[in-house]
Amino acid sequence: MLLVFLLLFAAACSADKEEGGTATDEGKTSDENVTKDEEASGKLVIYTGRDESVVEKVVGMFNEKYPDIQVENLTMGAQQILERVRGEKANPQADFWWGGTQSAMMVAADEDLLLPFKPSFDDAIAAEYKDPEGRWYGEMLLPEVIMINSDVLTPETGPQDWDDLLKPEWKDKIVIRGVLASGTMRTIYSSMIYRQGADTPEKGYEWLSKLDANTKDYAQDPTNLYLKLVRQEGTVSLWNLQDILLQSKLNNQPFDYIYPESGAPILVDAVGIVNNAKNEANAKLFYEFLFDPDVRAELAEELYQIPTRSDIAKEDMPDWYQDLDLKALDIDWAVMAEKEAEWMEHWDSNIKGKGK
Repeated sequence: MLLVFLLLFAAACSADKEEGGTATDEGKTSDENVTKDEEASGKLVIYTGRDESVVEKVVGMFNEKYPDIQVENLTMGAQQILERVRGEKANPQADFWWGGTQSAMMVAADEDLLLPFKPSFDDAIAAEYKDPEGRWYGEMLLPEVIMINSDVLTPETGPQDWDDLLKPEWKDKIVIRGVLASGTMRTIYSSMIYRQGADTPEKGYEWLSKLDANTKDYAQDPTNLYLKLVRQEGTVSLWNLQDILLQSKLNNQPFDYIYPESGAPILVDAVGIVNNAKNEANAKLFYEFLFDPDVRAELAEELYQIPTRSDIAKEDMPDWYQDLDLKALDIDWAVMAEKEAEWMEHWDSNIKGKGK
């Protein structure tokens, strides 16, 4: 009888506990959810193509909220991340892929490298900026523009459009970030082929051959590219708008940009969770944090990011954004994702360094 009494008493206490609080998240109470976030710990391994200043800023903000999560970053180009995640598929070493072109993300999704996940902000991201199965989401928009050394050129005296880059006056004044390792450069070069006609890539190859003839050097990484421009080894390049503004405004580099008259490839810079990640829960926390409206507003103000979220009003954006006309080249990104590897392999084997 004593045993029966104790069992009945324990069951009653359990029922009282379950009735307390507001049920959320598959039976957890809201109090339990808060405790879970506050007590989040362990590791988070991020492969990123982001600029070092961006990584330092965002990870610092994340650790203010989650101080017990140890974040490890490995920085490389978007294409290098794809190749590394692909090579590690059987034993993933990364949890979160932060910064990849939609072409690279489409390929990764098709190869089952990314985890399907529907975050809380799903409705705020337009269909063209996310994977229909939730395997990647565009974090920000990156217009690809013409970059100039502002000690030598002005937005009025530099090349005004893509075809201007082929003119004789720019011969040996162009330096380019190494193409194959860079998601940004692969996007720009593939866009130049696409705009000549995706069905007839030979026209695009001819265009890139003429650009190669005017190119003085290919820099091995962004840091080397910036150094060559500062030294005036070249005065013109092709790069993404955000990094140009970051280097100019935050690092006092002599850089400015020209938005091409015919429009720019507007790259959707995306993120995703690596499939079978060892620290999946922490990757999801970082996902939600990265897209928080307050975080997006701060990153737009301080790091010149253009958010993909549709629920942030333009008037809430900083001054630099207000006059920006985001005229886009008309590009079928699915075709770009399908053809990019083939086009870039042809460029590397048959065009690079041969234009001279």
